[in-house]
Amino acid sequence: MKIKSLSSLFFVCSWLLLTETAMAQQAQWIWYPGDFDIWLSNKMQNRRTERGSFFPVFWKMDNHYVLMDFHKVVDLHAPEEITIHAEGTYNVKIDAKLVMGAPEKVLVPAGKHKINVKVFCQEAVPSIYISGKTIVSDSSWMVTYEDKEWIDETGKTSDISATKYLHAAYSNFTDPSQPPSAFKLPVVPRFAVKTEVSSKSRLIDFGKETFGFIRLHGLKGKGQLSVYYGESKEEALSATNAETQDQLQVQLPEKRDSVMPLSKAFRFVNIVGDGNVSLDSVSMLYEYADMPDKGRFSCSDEEMNRIYDVAKYTLHLCSREFFIDGIKRDRWIWSGDAYQSHLMNYYLMNDNTTVTRTLYALRGKDPVTGHINTIMDYTFYWFLGIYDYYQYTGDKHFISQNYDRMKTLMNWVLARRNKDGLLEGLPGDWVFIDWAAGLSKKGAISFEQLLFARSLETMALCAELVHDPEGATYHEMAKQLREKLFQYYWSNQKNALVHSRINGQPTETVTRYANMFAIFFNYFNETQKQAVKQSVLLNPGIQKITTPYMRFYELEALCAMGEQGYVLKEMKDYWGGMLKLGATSFWEEYNPDASGAGHYAMYGRPFGKSLCHAWGASPIYLLGKYYLGVQPLTAGYDTYLVQPALGGLQWMKGEVPTPAGNINLYVSTRQIKVQAPAGMGTLRVKSKTPPKGNNISVTNKGENAYDITIQPGREYVINYLAI
Repeated sequence: MKIKSLSSLFFVCSWLLLTETAMAQQAQWIWYPGDFDIWLSNKMQNRRTERGSFFPVFWKMDNHYVLMDFHKVVDLHAPEEITIHAEGTYNVKIDAKLVMGAPEKVLVPAGKHKINVKVFCQEAVPSIYISGKTIVSDSSWMVTYEDKEWIDETGKTSDISATKYLHAAYSNFTDPSQPPSAFKLPVVPRFAVKTEVSSKSRLIDFGKETFGFIRLHGLKGKGQLSVYYGESKEEALSATNAETQDQLQVQLPEKRDSVMPLSKAFRFVNIVGDGNVSLDSVSMLYEYADMPDKGRFSCSDEEMNRIYDVAKYTLHLCSREFFIDGIKRDRWIWSGDAYQSHLMNYYLMNDNTTVTRTLYALRGKDPVTGHINTIMDYTFYWFLGIYDYYQYTGDKHFISQNYDRMKTLMNWVLARRNKDGLLEGLPGDWVFIDWAAGLSKKGAISFEQLLFARSLETMALCAELVHDPEGATYHEMAKQLREKLFQYYWSNQKNALVHSRINGQPTETVTRYANMFAIFFNYFNETQKQAVKQSVLLNPGIQKITTPYMRFYELEALCAMGEQGYVLKEMKDYWGGMLKLGATSFWEEYNPDASGAGHYAMYGRPFGKSLCHAWGASPIYLLGKYYLGVQPLTAGYDTYLVQPALGGLQWMKGEVPTPAGNINLYVSTRQIKVQAPAGMGTLRVKSKTPPKGNNISVTNKGENAYDITIQPGREYVINYLAI
């Protein structure tokens, strides 16, 4: 923008000031941090049905605080009228003086004043929406669930300074007529691609895995109508084994349209009627979370492009109000599943609201009485999720809002250590690790200690951010636990960490889990990494992993060691294998040795397996972090690394979202183009000859490795010869 005169400069400055003021004055519905997320998760997770019966979670569910005090101190140059909306019954005080009734409008006098709004609501989350010329409800308001006012013997009220206040939370609900409790996911109509009609039934095929509400058009007659949902055709046709179904009693003398009350997962729907029930047609309302893609990837291999596209669709289906496990069966917030969704999200939608909402819902409220989802490893994934969230976003505010919850959960964990300072399953604990036949869960398992150490490192990091002196204690505990990990579990004979320690003695069994995590956690030195790669990761004698859940980490460990060529073949074999069987979303588990309808069986049920499971979408993360090679080095991408690896591809291109915008990248065997909006980056390449380009700063790292500095806003075109 060119400024031609002082008057133009004055106009521009005035416009910028007005624009900034208008943006700052956007009112939001606000509430106590985590309460909306917990309330919404209770609604969502208790929608699950199995063969028509209510099927609730099996862990403790918390609730929102029903009484909330919101307050803010303002300093006004002139009197200001504010409009108040509240979810619940409320009162208003100005400088501790009660305003009569439940006023929708309140005049705040000029000068410095404290505004309090106290709200009670049991059915929904106590929340407020306040709008005025300068006074608006936003995260600058403070909230507490404690009654901070006491009446002394003189009849006067006084504040209790020890009350715990937090900044209010919000989620971009800006319409005063639409309170948080009105939140619903949007829907759009979708239609079948094929219908097979017989005398009493019709089988509808929507063409691919989908999620939403079935709509029955022109329903008429008297009798029962049964709706059997199937992720496969075989499931929809099995009245006795279909995992989800609806039963309707129809008494309609005239034709009428009807929408099923609960959203379901399906590709096929089999509708069976008795009596004289008739139906014109069937469609659906597709329900989705509005999370536009920000990241992208494409390459020279069309099968990999297809894998990436189906992985994207899988993640979107499992990204709803929260990041859930799968859309057919559980539809719950499992910490291990959500942790992987968070990582994929950073390379695709980069939707931070859904990450924080999921983390709040998983943690719940104090007191802590059990592991998250009852699973020891899932408690640790929650800590790891916070660590990664800070690295990818740089959001210190979320850390400060949750640090007390982190401490109480960690204190509960620390109190459960055995005499050696290790963790093993106690009564009521579920030690999960993975779905694997014959996997021992006894004793102190190396994998659990490794996750525990990383969680303590997370505590140390977050303690430093909030200036808690206990950070040094967490750091020391993490250091000691890492030392014990090698003292108790490392076997020089096996060149690996053994699986467990029982009665103070290490077992002989070696599994992949702790060994592969220790690679990308950088707990191994380079010699140990190379030894473990051969003795464990590339060793067919070590029990194989058959779930996409742990394949995620196995392939990440190999990528972290530069095995992108091997991993590319594995992705094409494993995920491509599902595509060859007709998968339109990726599954909870895939065993290439199974055949026919046997691919759909799990948990002892013929259709127990989820054919759309979030942990099946991991190629999104692998391709973004280890092929495009983009990752933050410091929080929020203030500094970052771009280390592309083609892994046998001829070319690839993509975008990786960051808080400041997208990093754009094109890589072929001879040229790299890269542009980033902010932060200081390092492009690290392997080249047979020194890279060349205009105005680039190249550092020779030895062994054909070169570092090139990436400054914000510039497009770099670099010629090299890929190794």
